[in-house]
Amino acid sequence: MMGLDTAMIWSMTVPPPGAAPDSDASFRPGPSADRARILVVEDNYFVALNVESALLDAGYEVIGVVDSGEEALQSVAEAAPDLVLMDIRLAGELDGIDTAIALRRMNIASLFASAHCDDAIRARGAAADPRGWLVKPFTDAQMLTAVRQALETPQTGH
Repeated sequence: MMGLDTAMIWSMTVPPPGAAPDSDASFRPGPSADRARILVVEDNYFVALNVESALLDAGYEVIGVVDSGEEALQSVAEAAPDLVLMDIRLAGELDGIDTAIALRRMNIASLFASAHCDDAIRARGAAADPRGWLVKPFTDAQMLTAVRQALETPQTGH
């Protein structure tokens, strides 16, 4: 992982104090979780199902689960989420980075969740001003921590 921001990866993959490393049973998001609306953009059915389930169990509102950038843009136009959990490799013409860049123009925040996060991908993804990078594979606790942090992190702006 040469060149990656180790502090960013560490902050996105370490469970909160008191949480078991591979369990989300002791982690519950703060009060904002009840109001946070999240769109999941993931083309792997099983990953999407697991992510949706963990988010719902943690008290978040999942406004949709889609597998392409095109569907993500349509979903956002219908119901603006507080955060989009975005895979990078997607079905359709748009990949997750192109989609996140388009979402940024609409003031919609993205959190990348992908196994593809080398230096070139991160450099390209920087244009989307992501709220963070969650490296696959991840546990529910790691994902929930990253989502909580992403919701608490302001956009850096255009």
